[in-house]
Amino acid sequence: MIPFLAMVIGFAVLRLAGLAGVDALDAWQPALRGGVALLFVTGGVPHFLPSWRRDMAAMVPPSLPRPELLVTLTGVLELAGAAGLLIPPLAPYAAIGLAVLLLALFPANVHAARQHLTLGGRPATPLPLRTVLQVAFLAATVACAL
Repeated sequence: MIPFLAMVIGFAVLRLAGLAGVDALDAWQPALRGGVALLFVTGGVPHFLPSWRRDMAAMVPPSLPRPELLVTLTGVLELAGAAGLLIPPLAPYAAIGLAVLLLALFPANVHAARQHLTLGGRPATPLPLRTVLQVAFLAATVACAL
């Protein structure tokens, strides 16, 4: 839920800054890109925190190899994508890459919910709510590519 709040609050604050006269944010899309970048930073940083890494590795479906490596790789991709969203010429490409990443990561979230795993000591988000959040994340990310 924290990444969702980061995205929504980040978007709102950045959009208000645009309305208050910050030229670079004087449109919905740059503010949305900033909010979505915050989503991926708050989702990507925990990939490198020891207790979260263990939980994230447990989320990786058993059919996939090397869970620790996959956690590192996805964390790097999330953070690189977040940075890319903030560079206007790269933003559409970063958004497309992040949208694909969201689709690729959804099975891990399904696995975590079905196995009643924990993430950072808290229960994984129940699947119906996680699905709604995933659709919101995907819609916002795709909107950044427009």
